[in-house]
Amino acid sequence: MFTKRKRFAAASLAAVAVGLWAVEGAGAQTPKKPEVIEVAVRNDQYTAVDLGPAGPSLGDMDVYSGTAVKDGRSIGRGGGHCQVIHLKGGEATSQCLITMEVEQGSLTMQSLWTKGTASLDMAVTGGTGVYRNARGVARFWDIATPDERARIEILR
Repeated sequence: MFTKRKRFAAASLAAVAVGLWAVEGAGAQTPKKPEVIEVAVRNDQYTAVDLGPAGPSLGDMDVYSGTAVKDGRSIGRGGGHCQVIHLKGGEATSQCLITMEVEQGSLTMQSLWTKGTASLDMAVTGGTGVYRNARGVARFWDIATPDERARIEILR
């Protein structure tokens, strides 16, 4: 009888453990609502670096910096560069890296971009501060114009 109780107790503990694991696992799969940052981008510094032969060539870069503006006030700053990694006819594809620093930390983003397109989707690849485990998507519109803006959807 004592052995049956031990087996029953062990089976009960195992069932509770499996139940807790299942509940914990189910919670982990519940999608989180992303934090959204929408800003106007005010570029203040820019340079084009022509590294190879004159004209478009591998390694050429666009380097820039600016501020993130929301409701008329600066909420952060950032910058980055796009470096040409592929040329096909008159089309240049660049690898772009951006870091944006806001009050609670910084966000890093990267993507490929075909020069001249008006929008760009970038992967949020991490950050610092509250964004140290960030991931998500950033979309930029009207790139390199006075109307440039961004919407960043962040999961952390």
